[in-house]
Amino acid sequence: MAVSILVIGAYGNFGRIISRHLNEMPGVELVIAGRDEQKLTRRFTELTAPPGALRDRWCGDALAPGFADALKRLDVQWVIHTGGPFQSQPYVVAEACIAAGVNYCDLSDCRAFVNNIGRLDEQARQAGVTLLSGCSSVPGLSSAIIDEHRHRFQRIDSIEHGISSSAKMPGLSTVEGVLAYAGKPISQLRNSHRHEVTGWLGLTLRRLPGLGWRLLANVDVPDMDIFATRYGARTLAFKAGSGLKFGGLANALLAQAVKRGLVCKPLPWARRLHRWGSHFERWGDGKSAMYIDVRGIGESGQSLSLYAQVTAYADKGPEIPSCAAVALMARVASGYKPAPGARPCVGELSVAQYMAAIGEPQRVRYSVRFHEGQA
Repeated sequence: MAVSILVIGAYGNFGRIISRHLNEMPGVELVIAGRDEQKLTRRFTELTAPPGALRDRWCGDALAPGFADALKRLDVQWVIHTGGPFQSQPYVVAEACIAAGVNYCDLSDCRAFVNNIGRLDEQARQAGVTLLSGCSSVPGLSSAIIDEHRHRFQRIDSIEHGISSSAKMPGLSTVEGVLAYAGKPISQLRNSHRHEVTGWLGLTLRRLPGLGWRLLANVDVPDMDIFATRYGARTLAFKAGSGLKFGGLANALLAQAVKRGLVCKPLPWARRLHRWGSHFERWGDGKSAMYIDVRGIGESGQSLSLYAQVTAYADKGPEIPSCAAVALMARVASGYKPAPGARPCVGELSVAQYMAAIGEPQRVRYSVRFHEGQA
């Protein structure tokens, strides 16, 4: 029997990718949703030529009252929520899914949103539904990479990872979300002690294989809490940046202005930076990457370091966060049933399942290397 899936924001940056993949997936019935009737109709037309898994569409606001009733009428089993930014969003979509008896996952990478989803755990269990938050690059893929090699370590001491995007601008909601904490304090770990850094400051240059030197800055992600408990790491840090260095400098200038009290609301500036950044996309090389450095003690008692990188070419970077949900739905369509409850999306996917969902081995590649030495 086919699994019926509703994608909220199916005409958005990530929603388009997810709906395209699901429309081609065997064992799926697809319903697309959004608030803009014109955009939704256009996306519906695109997905019906050639015909695929598309069954229906729903135009409305998933954050408004009545969404649970709409889900019951549409008779869907899963909701994929792509409608960010999640930084200031309540859990009304997830709560509507509980009321309707529908499973849920979202693409949030907001630390508070992902890590507080557990407050709905008891309600979700009682309703027999699954709520998975953070079905994205972080913590979905980042945790899958570490899980794959966790057995090599007796102890993990530090995890430092990050993302360098291509020059291609993501959707406006994504930019609004990640710049919401520009100039704001971010809690990380250094030698088991809480360590505060400032969002979009702490600029550093890092050489990424295949990409060259990239400018990175402090960014807040759910991993900072999850990795401390899941892996026992005593030092945790995350950085991110644009493929064009002046994009990183522009973000840093905004962060400084917020920190000094010269800018009170970063949201209007996020919109300006998104608009300006779109004019410079053609200057980029189309390459993006996620890197993960893990250091600790290996099985032999010697120090062990893991260096992993997922590299995307030809502006395929948006496939990486999008395809966590695609990989999860592929498992569900094959008969997998995640345990009921509300939790961050970790431990649900392997790296192989993730990469298979992307399905472009020439444009999205995964590499791993180790270094062992004396402890």
